[in-house]
Amino acid sequence: MQLAKLSDYALRALVLAAVRHPELVTVAEIARIYRIPEGHVRKIAHLLARQGFLASVRGRAGGYRLAAPPETISLGRVVRATETDFRLVECFDPSSRLCRLEPGCALRAVLNEALEAFLAVLDRTTLADVTAERRRLRELLAL
Repeated sequence: MQLAKLSDYALRALVLAAVRHPELVTVAEIARIYRIPEGHVRKIAHLLARQGFLASVRGRAGGYRLAAPPETISLGRVVRATETDFRLVECFDPSSRLCRLEPGCALRAVLNEALEAFLAVLDRTTLADVTAERRRLRELLAL
């Protein structure tokens, strides 16, 4: 399983915002630091602001900052807000009936349990947890 680039980039943008908290971060800064096209970052920042993870500050010296303390931002909430498809296998799609094993297969239940465990770990992990080493992260991000 691999997270979509949207989720990956959103998590990285939030890490940068947490490391810089309470300072503002800009779309250009996020794009430069992570080598992501500014257009992608702009869409991601807008989505994160719409979902209540970032607050937008307008104006010439504007940018984004965390909309809530990092210890209240669950990675599970972020991933659920940015991922569009949690179907690990075809049988997770209720409209699909292509697998001949589906009526008697136990694999679906095992994979669903694994997905729930994955999300449970993200749910109990906050942005503060993954940015606890702020000094080291600032060095790595060349801030």
